[in-house]
Amino acid sequence: MSAAARAAGLSTRFTELVGIEYPIVQTGMGWVSGPSLTSATSNAGGLGILASATMTYDELEAAIAKTKSLTDKPFGVNIRADATDAPQRIDLLIREGVRVASFALAPKQELIAKLKENGVVVIPSIGAAKHAVKVASWGADAVIVQGGEGGGHTGPVATTLLLPSVLDALGSNGIPVVAAGGFFDGRGLVAALSYGAEGVAMGTRFLLTSDSAVPDAVKQEYLGRGLGDTVVSVKVDGMPHRVLRTPLVEALESGSRATALIAAARNANEFKQLTGMKWTTMLRDGRTMRKSGERSWQQIIMAGNTPMLLRAGLVQGDTRAGVLASGQVVGMIDDLPSCDELVQSIMTQAQGRLKALGTLG
Repeated sequence: MSAAARAAGLSTRFTELVGIEYPIVQTGMGWVSGPSLTSATSNAGGLGILASATMTYDELEAAIAKTKSLTDKPFGVNIRADATDAPQRIDLLIREGVRVASFALAPKQELIAKLKENGVVVIPSIGAAKHAVKVASWGADAVIVQGGEGGGHTGPVATTLLLPSVLDALGSNGIPVVAAGGFFDGRGLVAALSYGAEGVAMGTRFLLTSDSAVPDAVKQEYLGRGLGDTVVSVKVDGMPHRVLRTPLVEALESGSRATALIAAARNANEFKQLTGMKWTTMLRDGRTMRKSGERSWQQIIMAGNTPMLLRAGLVQGDTRAGVLASGQVVGMIDDLPSCDELVQSIMTQAQGRLKALGTLG
């Protein structure tokens, strides 16, 4: 698409906050959101986010350097707030001038303050209105709100209900809200904006692009799926996790809890060896999660299951031995555009819908 034909920019409080052209975010997906996808999204005018939970510190340092070599646009890094080396990773973001720090779990107030003092925008992901109010009071700059349609770890409430509840709780002068869960095109973006959101975030839609490093054979596993071809399972890691229906997932769902726990412990050990983590570090992380009341010890042991099963599917391409995280939107996707083609199609459709809606008044 020529420069003259590119969709016009769309300014919201969120785009102004992070310095991007279009209110579109590519979420930080473990094993998926590496430098290639992140930089391609940012170069397309959106906000790409590196996923660091499956990286060692050294790998993250290299990934940030690689991303900076591929784009001069703003991008973000997703960090596990409960990781023992979170302070060191935050120092790295500050030192490297990363624009955005995103979190799946709310970071401590002192970490938010440190990031903000050094010009880094803080954007936690939340799944309930009360959590949005809490992180806003702690100084978060914006929030990503994911409804139950989203892939990976997700909640039970649909975006169409969760989003307005969060917006109402924050109030008209609240921090910007980015909607996630169920978005894949320009119609969804306009719908989110009509609710009062300042943008949308998408995972599965960006996973299914030509810029995604996921093996082509695995992408074909996603294409052609129906709206009912995902399931929210607690057998993967003890937490609600939306994934594609595969023979492995069906086996996990029908298997016993004890069998799943044994397999999870084995995978946790493999993840420890892969990342170079020590058992003392994993146990310390586990104690942190226990103190927060977020998970039981069984869920903590099973948490090591997720990265290994996702790695088998999304990196090694072994769909028989791995799981494939997916949002329900997989049933609406049948192509593999580049990130630039995707963003342009979304924005062109959104601009058309906004123009049509303007004639209704």
